[in-house]
Amino acid sequence: MSAISVGQAVVLGVVEGVTEFLPVSSTGHLKITEGLMGIPVDDKSVVAFTAVIQVGAIAAVLTYFYKDIARIVTAWGRGLADREERYHHDYKFAWWVIFATVPIVVVGLAAKPLIEGPLASLWVVAGSLIVGSGLMWAADQMGRHKRGEDDTSLKDAMLVGSSQILALLFPGFSRSGATMSTGLILDLERVAATRLSFFLGIPALTGAGLYELKDALGAGVDTLPLVVGTVVSFGVAYASIAWLLKFVAKHSFNAFVVYRVVVGVLLFGLLGTGVLHA
Repeated sequence: MSAISVGQAVVLGVVEGVTEFLPVSSTGHLKITEGLMGIPVDDKSVVAFTAVIQVGAIAAVLTYFYKDIARIVTAWGRGLADREERYHHDYKFAWWVIFATVPIVVVGLAAKPLIEGPLASLWVVAGSLIVGSGLMWAADQMGRHKRGEDDTSLKDAMLVGSSQILALLFPGFSRSGATMSTGLILDLERVAATRLSFFLGIPALTGAGLYELKDALGAGVDTLPLVVGTVVSFGVAYASIAWLLKFVAKHSFNAFVVYRVVVGVLLFGLLGTGVLHA
């Protein structure tokens, strides 16, 4: 019997779509929501389910940025065939995304037992929400916000891409939060840091979702909840992306910092009083 019903899949799809690209930790919010609904957060099928519905959010990124992605992929293809085209920024950027994905893939495969075991605890989520908030606040304060997207380099991509490991090992830290904070520390503008976070998340999250698909189906998750959760996450994520890009163009990340601290403290309280179990 599936551990997740269609109704629960709708709720989790909404949570995934809203939080995947906001710097508030989609994994943390999904685990909190699962806990409140009585879904075992460490169940193998549940872990696989949450990874698969991320594909819906990634599909939203692919749809929203399809013109940029088509331009980058086209430049990459031309560069493979023509040496002169290899000086184009889009060609180099395509390679940077590939290179920057390698660290998280290696760590993800090597640390899979830990990620799905001890590190899946809600205590870890609560602590990571608060610690990650401190990093985000510091990054926003120290960043000079002077470099645009065209100013990014291989070093930037590798550092930002590698920062995804923090969210992989410590659910609650937030992949978006880690990557955006790293971008700000590197003096990228808020919009540039946010867009770089989106692009670097495409291969990592798509790969994780496809890798977990066989486990989700084999572990007892019905196909219908998977489809429903993925479709819902797509629609909600698309709206979330559009809102976030407009928000960061005029505002700092302080609102997210405060929100994360509140959620983290609240979660500690729920765990400490026994309302939720780690």
